[in-house]
Amino acid sequence: MRLTTKGRFAVTAMLDLALRGEAGPVALAGVAERQQISLSYLEQLFGKLRRHRLVDSVRGPGGGYCIARPLSMVSVADIIRAVDEHLDATQCGGQENCHGEQRCMTHDLWTTLNSKMFDYLGSVSLADLVNQEKLKPAGVVAISDQRPLGPSPRRIERDKRVAGL
Repeated sequence: MRLTTKGRFAVTAMLDLALRGEAGPVALAGVAERQQISLSYLEQLFGKLRRHRLVDSVRGPGGGYCIARPLSMVSVADIIRAVDEHLDATQCGGQENCHGEQRCMTHDLWTTLNSKMFDYLGSVSLADLVNQEKLKPAGVVAISDQRPLGPSPRRIERDKRVAGL
């Protein structure tokens, strides 16, 4: 079980786009250069992201890509699903034939892990990632450990109020 480069690159490129998209469409060539990802590979990924309505394309001079929804409405899980990334900790791909033709003893454990992974990735929005990037000191390249990923305490409290808890 692991996230492949397809999913990692898609999330990285979407974050790059979100950080630079306030000024208008962002050219994929710039994303490719900044993130050191092949332009042709990004074009394939962005075709899938566009079909899932996560990005819009703008043609012509000054064209490029824009995030199609508010950043808070795009989760990491949305991005991963859009590029056909499958996170699956089971050996059987959910077919329940992990041990010959029968379920293995730990099938439920791995199925639960799958669910928890997507729950977590669904709770992290592009807005969360952008905010985290903006909190980093200048010159830091990797995502900072200053604040854990996931919903903010304010968002958790709001969700509790909405749920009547």
